[in-house]
Amino acid sequence: MIAGRFPARLLSAAALTGAVLCLATACGGARKTAPSETAVENAAGKAGVPGAVSWREPASYDYTLTSTTQVLAGTFRIQVRDGAVTKVVGLDEDSRRQAREHAEVPTIGELLRRLEQARDDHAEVAEAKPAADGHPVRISLDWSGNAVDDEALYLISAYEPAPAG
Repeated sequence: MIAGRFPARLLSAAALTGAVLCLATACGGARKTAPSETAVENAAGKAGVPGAVSWREPASYDYTLTSTTQVLAGTFRIQVRDGAVTKVVGLDEDSRRQAREHAEVPTIGELLRRLEQARDDHAEVAEAKPAADGHPVRISLDWSGNAVDDEALYLISAYEPAPAG
């Protein structure tokens, strides 16, 4: 009797493992797009979504980010070239320390992908406020109103597209 159960358990464990691997592969197969391909209207401007932003992230620009998250806090002057952060200057004590420790500072496109992910995850708050030219000036995220450590507020100011070349 024991011998009959073992293969059935083994088979169902193998089937479960296979299903988990298939799901993990499907979730992890997303293609990361280059900033020139990133239409923010796709990331944050879904039809009917409040605070939708319709803006195409340029390959190169400068901006100031004030972030209040547990992972990244402070005010930073950020330079983005060819879609990647190339220079970070901390503008206050917290941000200078984090810049020295090589904290990961996002591009505006990465912030908008976080916004899209929060919306896809049905976060309680996932809002963006656009400037007149369409780039976001405020992104607010809160996955659960009952949790006290999952909020994120990103304020974007002094945005300047970099000249081509």
